[in-house]
Amino acid sequence: MSTTRRDFCIATSAAMAATTTSISMSAGNERDAAAEQLLGDITEELLADYPENATALGIDHGQRSALKSKLSDRSAAGQSAIAQRVKSRLNQLKAIELASLSPATRINVDVVRTAHEFALEGFAHPYGDVASLNLNWSWRNAPYVVAQNTGAFLEIPSLLDEQHTVNSREDAEAYLARMEAYAAQIDGETERLRSAAALKVIAPDFLLAKTLDQLRIARGGDLAQWSLVSSISRRAREMPGIADGALKIAREKVAPALDRQLAELEAHAKVATSDAGAWKLPRGDEYYAWTLRASTTTRLSPDEIHRRGQEELRALQSEMDAILKKQGLRNGSVGERMTALGKDPRFAFPEGDAGRARLMKFLDEKVADMRTRLPRAFATPVPGFFEIKRMPPEVEPGAPGAYGGPGTIDGKLPGKFWINLRDLGIWTTYNLPTLTFHESIPGHVWQGEYSFKLPLCRSLLAFNAYSEGWALYAEQLADELGVYENDPFGRLGYLQSIAFRACRLVVDTGLHARRWTRQQAIDWFATTNGSSVAEVAGEVDRYCAWPGQACGYKVGHSEINRLRSAAQKTMGKRFDLRRFNDTVVMTGGVPMLTLARTVDAFVAGD
Repeated sequence: MSTTRRDFCIATSAAMAATTTSISMSAGNERDAAAEQLLGDITEELLADYPENATALGIDHGQRSALKSKLSDRSAAGQSAIAQRVKSRLNQLKAIELASLSPATRINVDVVRTAHEFALEGFAHPYGDVASLNLNWSWRNAPYVVAQNTGAFLEIPSLLDEQHTVNSREDAEAYLARMEAYAAQIDGETERLRSAAALKVIAPDFLLAKTLDQLRIARGGDLAQWSLVSSISRRAREMPGIADGALKIAREKVAPALDRQLAELEAHAKVATSDAGAWKLPRGDEYYAWTLRASTTTRLSPDEIHRRGQEELRALQSEMDAILKKQGLRNGSVGERMTALGKDPRFAFPEGDAGRARLMKFLDEKVADMRTRLPRAFATPVPGFFEIKRMPPEVEPGAPGAYGGPGTIDGKLPGKFWINLRDLGIWTTYNLPTLTFHESIPGHVWQGEYSFKLPLCRSLLAFNAYSEGWALYAEQLADELGVYENDPFGRLGYLQSIAFRACRLVVDTGLHARRWTRQQAIDWFATTNGSSVAEVAGEVDRYCAWPGQACGYKVGHSEINRLRSAAQKTMGKRFDLRRFNDTVVMTGGVPMLTLARTVDAFVAGD
């Protein structure tokens, strides 16, 4: 299915003119100055609402040092207060006459306004967790406050261990304050879980089983060995009282809060059903329509997205079929042949720690090779500063196969490419390269570092279709840069990865709009794409917990390619791939229509 500009119709003003790729501040324009002042005020409010983001970006010092001891308020009252502030800010943003602004300021206002519109639509539903304005977890909006991939018990210990720096006693005391705030977050979520249950908003039984297993892992064991405690004890060993304080908070506040959340979720499990989709929720169709809009920044309907996935999958599998046949694999569907390939020991990593070490070395080699190729794709590079790490064991059961992102704005902390090594059977030497390019360079880590060059209000906001569309486009760039020139199986892995995202369009809409069962979704996905059942089972569970999120990838990727094809056609010999890539990645997180206008300006030579 071809993508038209009509599909990308979400924007805050049809009058918004083409803009340049420069996001520099305008000088001497009073209306620009007033708008930029408002954006500055909104930036500080967003940081106050979600203090974790100041830490993630490395800006929780100086005038913002108070943020380092705080966490966001996850109670019902806290979320209601955030929603009221979102509404107030949106009214102020809507009062700005966009046509009177310079192009650079106009795009900044447009982006911030659109993000607030999506968030306010989400807060209108009396359940769930709206993450649209929370940079750390903005990629997902969840109907269930706590699930196998959502909740403070998963998100905060990792943030404190990996991102909360401890260079002074004040930093250590801020860590302890955050431990107390973490316990309060858990109780706030438990309160909201109880309210949700009264509305009959209860996660499916198969998600609750996973979540309870993970919570028991998080709650179990020697408290002194909890990462939450051991991390600060290790880093503040020369600071009297800190380690004892951490253990005391864990014992007296965090553990009891986890016990209360466990008890609440155990009560949910007793009445949960196996119904997988958002259709079962109050105003479920409306809720799913919102998650699709927020994820894709389009108004594509579930039926349109479902058909698009099927059509794009057919085209991709036609290309895969030709490669398979050249390798002597002729019998069965593409999915069946890829299933057989996934079981071929030539492409497997041995189980156990030896296999994990070999896999990590393999990833390092792929990154090193990609660094030599990037100058052919970008004229304006960034450092691509990151490290590859295994996910914590308590996170792995409910986590995706991998995720990644940039480090801090000041470059002091590296970005991360987290990989799930719980089951080595899902990884092969032909599917890992494309995953690596997606999560690290030139994917999420690479793109995220460009966002640090934007005004802070823009660095705090992300749009799923843009960021995930870019990461898929990064996989494509690796292919175009010749990574698989002498590796037909690696190229099959790349094509299977893109096809995987086309399958997501079908499965996500199948679950939430067509009432597919979990097993129906798993069977269709595994059979059609040739992915392992273990891999797609985790994927399907993810879609049940984060409706719509998985659709942003392929919709965004297809739009970037549509824009590139149109630019090539119009510009002819003037087209420069490196300049096009710079334009897209330096624009930063934007709705798809805003990206189209930016590319139009690139084509026009503005």
